[in-house]
This record gives sequence, C-alpha cells and structure tokens, in this order.
Amino acid sequence: MPRQLVHRAAVAETLLTGWRRTGNDRFSVSAQWPRAHGLHVSPDWSAYDPLLVVETIRQSGTLITHAEYDVPLDHQFVLQEFQVSTAAGRLDVGPLPAEPEVRLVFTDVQYRGPRPAAARYTAHVLREGERVATADVAFTCVSGPVYRRLRGGRAPDTVTAIPVPPGLPPGDVGRALPSDVVLAATDRPARWQLRVDTAHPVFFDHPLDHVPGMLLLEAARQAARLTTGGRRRPVAYHAHFHRYAELDEPVWIEAKGGHGADVQVAGGQGESTVFECLVRTA
Repeated sequence: MPRQLVHRAAVAETLLTGWRRTGNDRFSVSAQWPRAHGLHVSPDWSAYDPLLVVETIRQSGTLITHAEYDVPLDHQFVLQEFQVSTAAGRLDVGPLPAEPEVRLVFTDVQYRGPRPAAARYTAHVLREGERVATADVAFTCVSGPVYRRLRGGRAPDTVTAIPVPPGLPPGDVGRALPSDVVLAATDRPARWQLRVDTAHPVFFDHPLDHVPGMLLLEAARQAARLTTGGRRRPVAYHAHFHRYAELDEPVWIEAKGGHGADVQVAGGQGESTVFECLVRTA
C-alpha cells in the first residue's frame, strides 16, 4: 500500500495491504500486523496491543477517504472522536503475521463542494472471520491552505517542542524501553506531564506541528495502567479530541477512577482541555 495514502513516511509503519468497495459507502480493507513491533506488540511478543487496532482503523479510514472519496493528499485530517472496543484474549500473536480484515461503513459524509469535509465511519475488525474489534470514528478534513490559516503560521519547522522531562520507570507503564514512556512525574498524585519526544520514530513518523492523537491515546493507556496499579489492561477507548495539543507548551495528563473497570483520563494545556478519554480495562 502506498504509504502516502495512510499519512505515513515509513513503509514499516504502513499496516494496510489493499482494499475494495463492497457497496454504497461500504469497503473492505486488508491489513497485516507484524509479529514484533517496537511499540504495539508486547515485549514478550505474545499479544498485539489494542492501540495497534486503533492505528489500523485510523489508517483504513484515511485510505478510503483518499482513494474512494477523492480527497487530495495535501488535505489534513482532524480527528474528533474515536471509540474502539477490542475482544479480550483475541489479540494474541500467532506463528505468522496476523492478516485482519477491516470492514468500513461511512455514514454522515458532509460535502463542501465536490469533496467530503467531514465524515463518520464504523469499523469491524475480523481476524480469520472472527470479530476482534469494533470502532466508531468521526473526523474532518481541510485543504492545505485552510489548515495553514487555521494553524496561524505554526508548522513543523517554526515550532520548537519543549524539553522532554525524565520519564517514569518503563515497567510501571508496561513498556520495555525508556524512550516509549510518555509520562513524567509531577508533585501531584494521578497527574503527569506528557513527554513529547519529536524524535520518536512511531509517534512522529514524520514532522508534525502538534502532538499526534496516537501519542495522547498512549498517554491514556499508560495513565490507566498506573491508576489500576498494573492489575488491569486497557481493552477499549472512547476519546474526544477538543483542540490541537501544541508542541511548545506542557500538556498535563490526569486520571480518575481505577477502582472498577473504567478510568477517565484528560489532557489539559493552559486553561483548555485538549482531549478526554474513557479507558475500559479488563
């Protein structure tokens, strides 16, 4: 799959292998999940992380928007809502790379002129015919010139990220490498500073002028693990993205809950809430 169609620079981070139309606003996308991945496969190579499912669904929606709805490649996508639920115990790594199918249905496609300006889609992820995840996603897309006006001159080469603070111990957040820790301690319980390392090869596969949504979801994952004491693992996310998280200001992550199945995570910057995410654990 051409990596440009899924907004990736690295072939290794391009998860999709093909697609076909199956009906009006209905599509089937094929993917392949590697047996080892620096971020989205468990350190012992036994299980796929649910955030790999999230990235697969994100790439699928981006692909179809470009390939089937003729949105130009220079358009920017703005994620508004992402709700996904995975089936516990069905994301194990087998003796061969998994080859899931993503069945998409686009709904509420809103046009500005001949091209979509916003849409919502549902996704069902099947592995060997068995459903392993469902999702509902809403996004908008804007042209390059409009995006640049919205960003007020902010661009990857004009914005400098703040220094990256020391991270928490990797084992505390279920990561093997210090570079994959996205939370730093603060002087308040259940509150952390987001570590934004623009050199990270997965979160920043290419230069960006803002904090990517996948990094915010990883922060929610790590915050949920800390809140539950590592006894439970995330299996579902329901995230709302309210505004861009800027690179040159600190982002603060807070979590509530942890006594039951749900952990509520929010990210703030200045006086504004950047995103909110309900994390369901099992």
